[in-house]
Amino acid sequence: MLQASYTKGIIEAGVDEAGRGCLAGPVFAAAVILPPDYIDTELNDSKKLSARKRELLRKRIEAEALAWAVSDIPEGVIDEINILNASILAMHHAILKLDLIPELLLVDGNRFKPINNIRHQCIVKGDAKFMSIAAASILAKTYRDEYMCRLGLEFPRYDWANNKGYPCPKHREAIYNNGPCKYHRMSFRLYEQLKLAL
Repeated sequence: MLQASYTKGIIEAGVDEAGRGCLAGPVFAAAVILPPDYIDTELNDSKKLSARKRELLRKRIEAEALAWAVSDIPEGVIDEINILNASILAMHHAILKLDLIPELLLVDGNRFKPINNIRHQCIVKGDAKFMSIAAASILAKTYRDEYMCRLGLEFPRYDWANNKGYPCPKHREAIYNNGPCKYHRMSFRLYEQLKLAL
């Protein structure tokens, strides 16, 4: 079972992103502050959960968290500052939107930039270790998936309703056949993706 906290007695926020590896659309991030000693045995890394389970947990997290926030950085900014910086910026925006000020940030992964002198701890695969990070991963993932489905209505040929912008064969083939659209990340070596589709 995932751990409830990293350090007892302080306000911790779990932070995670979704969509770093996609060829199109924004990168999303979420920050979540759960109640002390919060336990939910169903919480886990969002990638290990079904879409239906993620949606159920999203509602529970939003109802039971002390504070939560979601933010996104669009593909144009990703192209300007690169995906790592855009992911961290999305995390910063989510943290700043929280109704509570955290004393410690538990950040999934191994890269982060300090914000507002708040202590932080990077944790590789933290979304499979700590409940607050898992909760953040679920919110970031569900909000991004929802957004990509809306974009998919505008550009159905890329099948974003199913692939959410990730470089699966059908998405690569659609780029090869149709070229990229305004939501593609032009800094992501899309023409290498075209070669993969051949």
